[in-house]
Amino acid sequence: MINAVESYLAVRHAAGFALFNTRYLLHSFAKFHTEHEETHIRATTVIDWASRAASLAQRHRRYETIRLFCDCIRLEDNRHESLPPNHFGYRKTRPVPHIYSASEIKCLILAASQLRPRASLRSHTYVALISLLTATGMRISEALGLFFSDITPDGLLIRKTKFQKNRIVPLHPTAVTGLRQYLIRRRKMRCAAEHLFLSERGGPLGYAEAYQTFKKLLKSADLVPVHGRRPSIHGLRHTFAVRALESSPRDRQRIDRHMLALATYLGHVNIDATYWYLESTPHLLRNIAGASETFMRGGQL
Repeated sequence: MINAVESYLAVRHAAGFALFNTRYLLHSFAKFHTEHEETHIRATTVIDWASRAASLAQRHRRYETIRLFCDCIRLEDNRHESLPPNHFGYRKTRPVPHIYSASEIKCLILAASQLRPRASLRSHTYVALISLLTATGMRISEALGLFFSDITPDGLLIRKTKFQKNRIVPLHPTAVTGLRQYLIRRRKMRCAAEHLFLSERGGPLGYAEAYQTFKKLLKSADLVPVHGRRPSIHGLRHTFAVRALESSPRDRQRIDRHMLALATYLGHVNIDATYWYLESTPHLLRNIAGASETFMRGGQL
């Protein structure tokens, strides 16, 4: 079993998947499978192993990991049992994010501009970071991973990040202007690191420091949870996506093209991740609901 696991992981790695947790789960199952002295995967064994996880979400993840693995190795040996999907009936729910208003973003940037020490790069760093996240919808990890060499005439080069893919993020002229102003100050810093954003100590700015500082900025800007929606740094990406959808053309075919373009721009592998943002765009949901009702009544979409 362990040889089959390693072969499977090698193929997935070659396709660009990181698979850190998947490797751990597959090795755990292979050990469990060996202890039961079985030669082929059986559904009851998988369920037994997966059921030992503490939560429903973890049981689902364990089961689905083995199901995908089993689907692959069954191509060579169909004596492995086929595993039906979603055995535990798990349904993932995602909290509706806080969508920042234009005035809230201005308050955040104002709070960032007042960060101390005043003579340092710190305030300029967070003004530029928040502005860039707002203007591009980049993941915070992507922004923190930027190097000087990633700034190109066509936009920002986002190197292998969440899904091991590269992409170019075009910048609006106003974003180019703001970034250029920050670069003038950043290049004056004598620092060996080629990262665009620096920490207080002069090294690359890490997520933990950025997250803690952003929490302080939320407090300074007096931004509190609204209807259970807690403002977060990731909310800037959500806000960009929702505003982009709100500016979508009303024609349904053009909406589909708009969604595909947005999914590519945001770096989504599965367009389902982009459609999730429809939850925060009521008028588009009404458009889809109306079209669905027309179709059910025998009309044309």
